[in-house]
Amino acid sequence: MEVTTYSVVCRRVGNWWAISVPELKGVHTQARRLDQVAAMAREAIALLLGIEPVSVALDARRAARDADEKAEGTTAKAVLALLRDGSICRWPIGCAWSDMASACRVDGA
Repeated sequence: MEVTTYSVVCRRVGNWWAISVPELKGVHTQARRLDQVAAMAREAIALLLGIEPVSVALDARRAARDADEKAEGTTAKAVLALLRDGSICRWPIGCAWSDMASACRVDGA
């Protein structure tokens, strides 16, 4: 039996965990407890694809890593914007904008 791995993103919304699968448009479900998330995600994917839940593997780390990278880039761009407009002014004397952009890994600064 072939097993396919999907990313799972879950976030707390009130008393529930909202669950989505980025690779599969429209796959959303919810769970009351965190220990129910995996089973609910597998069931939702299996229902959409018409397969058995045992053929579904989940990878929450990949989704978390992607979110971390996106947040890091957004933060770096925000810091550069604040530096440019003078809202904050804390960098080494003599450091050029291009050096700051390079240090913050922002393209096109």
